[in-house]
Amino acid sequence: MPVFTLGIEEEFQTIDPSSGELRSHMSKIVDGGQIVLHERVKAEMHQAVVEVGTNICNNIQDARQEVTYLRKMIIELADNQNLKIAAAGTHPFSDWQDQLITPNERYDRLIEELRDVARSNLIFGLHVHVGIESRNEGVQIMNAVRYFLPHIYALSTNSPFWRGRNTGFKSYRSKVFDKFPRTGIPDFFSSAAEYDEYIELLVKTGCIDNGKKIWWDIRLHPFFDTIEFRICDVPMRADETICLAAIMQALVAKIYKLHKQNLNFRPYRRILINENKWRAARYGIEGKLIDFGKQEEVPTHQLIHELLNFIDDVVDDLGSRAECEYVLKILEMGTGADRQLAVFQQHNDLKRVVDYIVEETSLGIR
Repeated sequence: MPVFTLGIEEEFQTIDPSSGELRSHMSKIVDGGQIVLHERVKAEMHQAVVEVGTNICNNIQDARQEVTYLRKMIIELADNQNLKIAAAGTHPFSDWQDQLITPNERYDRLIEELRDVARSNLIFGLHVHVGIESRNEGVQIMNAVRYFLPHIYALSTNSPFWRGRNTGFKSYRSKVFDKFPRTGIPDFFSSAAEYDEYIELLVKTGCIDNGKKIWWDIRLHPFFDTIEFRICDVPMRADETICLAAIMQALVAKIYKLHKQNLNFRPYRRILINENKWRAARYGIEGKLIDFGKQEEVPTHQLIHELLNFIDDVVDDLGSRAECEYVLKILEMGTGADRQLAVFQQHNDLKRVVDYIVEETSLGIR
């Protein structure tokens, strides 16, 4: 079995500890971080966002070390600027209109093209890269794995609040991002050639300048031999991030294994998978998803257990059984959204929610 390397990117909020508001770090965290972390830390379009990304990791244990180290370093760098770091898909009450934009030619072009759709995109995600043998294999794996995206997404839901309102969604982040072009569940592609022809057509017709402006929930990376999962809210706890990355890696390994046995997982149409994605955004793990094979609604908790059973025969080879089974802890304690809502219900104070997110972000790090 191939190694199925991992790369994990997390987007964090920089927080004023007194008010709980987002506060622009004016690149100080990034500039300081690049002295130690080099390319593993970078600025994003909004100055209140900082992104960190691991090196290429050979297994989930390496990934845990990297994620933990990067969180530790970014928290320390923020502390030096009298700021805090928070991991949630949206900020509970800060308004995007109050946030400064990072001076950068690429961001200027994006805002020129997308205007307030880009300016208002004040969201924080988790991106996980899983290494693949070839782009052809990658397309076939991507086609199959799309079915499980709502399951993974439900486990990551961590953005119930937007601009001071309880949105009623467990993940409002995706609703904000839906305004961008070329987002959501991708279509089925018969081959890497068909996939690449699609991208070439968009470049030729001036829709995009390169494949990185394909912002789907899962994509073949345009420059690396990886499948990139992009659907998740950034989770509060590092343990949650590692769990989700382990499940994504295991799904890729499982579909690969089926292909090598000349077996396949039935592909489903994008319009059907979208029904489950909407349910995951609205209800998280507390609702029901549709089992399209059975053509019936099934509690999401039950489908998550079925997902664990589906990947059971590859997790020991990957050395990730414990990390994947942390999903049982998520089902028990609730996702980040569930926990945010519980804090708000107890205190009726969004500042207390922010304080809780900050506390959870550093759990097990120091």
